Amino acid sequence: MKKWILGTILMLAAVAASAEVRVAATVPNMGLLARAIGGDAVEVTVMAPPDRDAHYLEARPSMMAALRRADLLVAVGAELEVGWLPAALQGANNPRVQVGRTGYFEGAAHVDLIEAGAAADRAGGDVHPVGNPHFYMDPERMAEVAYALAQRLGQLDEDNADRFMENAERFEEAVMARMDGWEDRVSDAPGAVLYHKDINYLMRRLDVSILGYLEPLPGIPPTASHLRELVRELQGREGITLYTDFQPSRGADFLERELGWSSRQLPSQVAADADDIQAYIDMIDAWVEALASV
Repeated sequence: MKKWILGTILMLAAVAASAEVRVAATVPNMGLLARAIGGDAVEVTVMAPPDRDAHYLEARPSMMAALRRADLLVAVGAELEVGWLPAALQGANNPRVQVGRTGYFEGAAHVDLIEAGAAADRAGGDVHPVGNPHFYMDPERMAEVAYALAQRLGQLDEDNADRFMENAERFEEAVMARMDGWEDRVSDAPGAVLYHKDINYLMRRLDVSILGYLEPLPGIPPTASHLRELVRELQGREGITLYTDFQPSRGADFLERELGWSSRQLPSQVAADADDIQAYIDMIDAWVEALASV
């Protein structure tokens, strides 16, 4: 009898474990969103590390393994992962998470993207004709994606559909509770030079001026002539140079020497294992405080 009871318990535990929706997230921000919405009903694997540029990764066996066992792929989209995700999907050979299936989810498909319509011409740098993919730096757009993701998870796990939607509401409430404070904090900020267009959504949401970019064109490393031109344009003005933790400091150091501006290197992705909304809020807080520090 005891053996039967023990066997039943183990069987039920196995069923409960298998009932989790297995999620493969391309980047940590999307992984956090999946955990925040799915809670203990999801098992999330993040494929890209937080301190690497997701534009330039290569498909790896670990990515294919995560996709092979996944029920749901949660990607940024808008071609951010185009250099590696198609190859990883092909190698995974999992029909559940292929483009067009219920198990394929792109956040960018559920929000309005800025800077759309650029010509697909490499002479213009690393452009994204469908729009800027870095929507995750806008808390309000992330809240929109949270609702879309809750709906998709609800299709895969109908028993928890209401709970997923409640978690999306909590995510929205958490970020919206901070928006007025963030906007007030940077109301007098003179603006910033960025390395790439990856922070544009946050700058636009907070109505803070972008004073220039260290890249002469998207995806093209800073050149001496471009940096000298930036210095000429910004001489006598106030501002700060901001760049992410995977972008080099050379351009920011040059502006600091020539203009006397401070610079800050900040993460644009949460930790790979982050599972709490507060991790995302703390990341946005860091950018807001940097902008307000001038």
